[in-house]
Amino acid sequence: MMTRYSSRRSVLAAVAGAGLLAGCTSTARPVTGGADSGIDSAGDTVSDVPEDFDPVLVGEDPPDGEPSDAPPFGDRVLPLPLSPAELRDRATDGGPPKDGIPSIDDPEFLDVGDAEAPDDDVIVLGIVGDDEAKAYPRRVLVQHEIVNDHLDGVPVAVTYCPLTGTALGFERGDTEFGVSGMLLNNNLIMYDRNLDRWWPQIPAVSIPGPWHDTPGGATLRELDVVRTTWRAWRNRHPDTVVLSEATGYARNYDRDPYGARGYYQNDNTIFGNIHESDRYHSKRWVYGVRNESGAAAYLADSVLESGVVHGAVGDVPHVAVYDPGLDTAIVYRNPDDETFEFAEGLVHDQNGNEHPPEDLPLERALSFDAFWFGWFAYYPQTAVYE
Repeated sequence: MMTRYSSRRSVLAAVAGAGLLAGCTSTARPVTGGADSGIDSAGDTVSDVPEDFDPVLVGEDPPDGEPSDAPPFGDRVLPLPLSPAELRDRATDGGPPKDGIPSIDDPEFLDVGDAEAPDDDVIVLGIVGDDEAKAYPRRVLVQHEIVNDHLDGVPVAVTYCPLTGTALGFERGDTEFGVSGMLLNNNLIMYDRNLDRWWPQIPAVSIPGPWHDTPGGATLRELDVVRTTWRAWRNRHPDTVVLSEATGYARNYDRDPYGARGYYQNDNTIFGNIHESDRYHSKRWVYGVRNESGAAAYLADSVLESGVVHGAVGDVPHVAVYDPGLDTAIVYRNPDDETFEFAEGLVHDQNGNEHPPEDLPLERALSFDAFWFGWFAYYPQTAVYE
């Protein structure tokens, strides 16, 4: 049975009644179970992929002559399920108008010891630069979805899509990102305010929009965003600051209408998706990695339970390790296909050396956690590892 759709009217009515226009939030632990709680063997490609599926690669040849006020382009080639123009045609009106969900453009921050800092167990989205660390309470992002900020003096945007549970960070250059009001695969479509170009969050690629009819295909420069608790984040980064709830908007950030309606636990989505799979519960957590070679998903509960899960993205070996300090996973490129084991909070390599999970002698891969349905909708060719 494919994913069921919640009543758009009832959900949006609940959201409007709570003083926000869209959004949901996700839990700290993975949701397990579903129609098929396992796979035949680790690394199987999901069987729901269409036989004629051929991903489109974008980012290899970004458009020439881009204005100086365009967001900085990434240097990665990424797969797409359809061409940028076809993705535009599949975009869905999410209900709120352009900027109906207001981004935070002048954020204020609190120090760790501030009396108004979050409670210990509040979920935050964290970013780290060379000189500073910042945390953003998820309960604030669920009502704003984008914070235009700076990290080490570099303009960045921290973004959160409530419906797919995804938190990604991007460099933004001289522009700001706003919420377009449109969705693709239930996923936030941002727009940049200098050029009015659409940017779906998960693929991080420009697609033609009605406000700026360019061919699309440029990818954004990404930065790691970590989802954890405020206690865990400040313990790892004691000099961090945290986004204040004094946002300038009259919002009740304790109110989560989607959570009250069971969105995070049920198997429903609000809108349709380009590709759908009932292999797992739609809200099961995965850690996703994508590059020019393909896409791979590591089941979050498997990484948490075993500590180390080996896999590959395309033909490049990768390994996901559990970081108990932040209660999250870190994915590394593992080109020599080394074997690792996890014991007593440390990762042991095949030579008997011990490493903190956050400091393996490997290159980190950009990864993010997502609901299974949101990942599969964009990457039906994904491999899955448990």
